Amino acid sequence: MTPTLSGLRIVVTDDHAVVRMGFRLLLEGAGGSVVGEAESGETAIAAWSEHRPDLLVMDVSMPGIGGLAALERLLARHPEARVLMLSAHEDVQIPSRALRAGALGYLGKHASPDEFIRAAQTVASGKRYLDAALAPQLAMAQLDGSTDPSRSLTDKEFAVFLQLAQGRSVADVAARFHLSPSTVGTHLYHIKQKLNAGNAAELALIAVRAGLIEV
Repeated sequence: MTPTLSGLRIVVTDDHAVVRMGFRLLLEGAGGSVVGEAESGETAIAAWSEHRPDLLVMDVSMPGIGGLAALERLLARHPEARVLMLSAHEDVQIPSRALRAGALGYLGKHASPDEFIRAAQTVASGKRYLDAALAPQLAMAQLDGSTDPSRSLTDKEFAVFLQLAQGRSVADVAARFHLSPSTVGTHLYHIKQKLNAGNAAELALIAVRAGLIEV
């Protein structure tokens, strides 16, 4: 049976306008109503607060605080929010952290349109949905903690690590997460200790090797 989104109000979040348009066409073609769009984590939170949709579809990698931090901030304020996270990355750290943070669903952007609609329908109904291609990798990652050095980081450290690995300064990260520079500096110290990294270039290399950022 073809999944239907009839009657569902949806907000889509991605920093690329063309991608948002693709999401809109697919979702509305399945009967859903896209009531808002956002291009960053911060605007996604604002859009959810304004529209109170049945579903928020949100990309992981975006300017500003990014999808993971936005997810954490949104659910801290609105635990009832139903969020389907999307990502082009094939790593297992991001989906495991997204699900742990409270996302009901996670789907790779390699998914077919039918699977995207199925995931949207499932999450909007309050049920969990995990990309079938990622499930075996997530299961193996639970058994083998050595697959990714960033597994040793706390969720907050991981969020800061992703920002720093992309070349952002301590001051920039502090502003994005509404933290003091000294707090970010403390996180950076612990990140370097845990990952055995001496500088920002080594942090970037670790992130690239783990598939967490693109070069």
